[in-house]
Amino acid sequence: MTAPENIQRARVSRRTLLGATAGGVLLGGALTAAMPTTALAAPAPRCYTRTEWSARPPKSATQVIAKPDHIVIHHTASPNVTDYSLAAAYSVQHWIQDLHMDTNGWIDMGNQLTISRGGFLMEGRSKSLSAINNGQNVLGAQTANQNSHTIGIEHEGIYVTENVTVALFDMSVLTCAWLCTKYGLDPHVAIVGHRDYNTTQCPGDVFYARLPELRDRVAAVLFG
Repeated sequence: MTAPENIQRARVSRRTLLGATAGGVLLGGALTAAMPTTALAAPAPRCYTRTEWSARPPKSATQVIAKPDHIVIHHTASPNVTDYSLAAAYSVQHWIQDLHMDTNGWIDMGNQLTISRGGFLMEGRSKSLSAINNGQNVLGAQTANQNSHTIGIEHEGIYVTENVTVALFDMSVLTCAWLCTKYGLDPHVAIVGHRDYNTTQCPGDVFYARLPELRDRVAAVLFG
């Protein structure tokens, strides 16, 4: 993450590491997140590319880095729309990119992936999809001071008091299973909420309370 991105992230309350654990799981070490050798390979879900949703080019070169050891779950804190179409998914991607580039001053979208309320998975920051497919990552701006070792999934909506849609949650399961396969990660260790690292309500109390379920469902995909 560049210095301007770090400064801007601090201004939107994604600031400081809260503690060493998330739900009793040690954060920060790749060895703690390694997947058991008995795991099955989860297929890649359909991911709509930046070309497909007509992304703006980044302001500067995207840095490809080593694979992450944690998958960070975010919500966009945007309205819980009832338009679940692909067109609506593209619209929220443009909103996120404009917010991150024009308001936050980042080089591009901060997150690597986005899931819409209709359950559409979309590529975020430039080169994210090719990096994932090569077992790598791109340096984002989605989790302050933790971007060098994490990959972030934005989930459209705000989940402080309302629940996620079934389509969104189901796609999150498939996406996390795919990422765990690509990176060799144990979902019970690797999947964390944004608030586990930074002072923020993200991904909302309701969604955060469902992270154990998300981990279990991802593990069911991987281990049968």
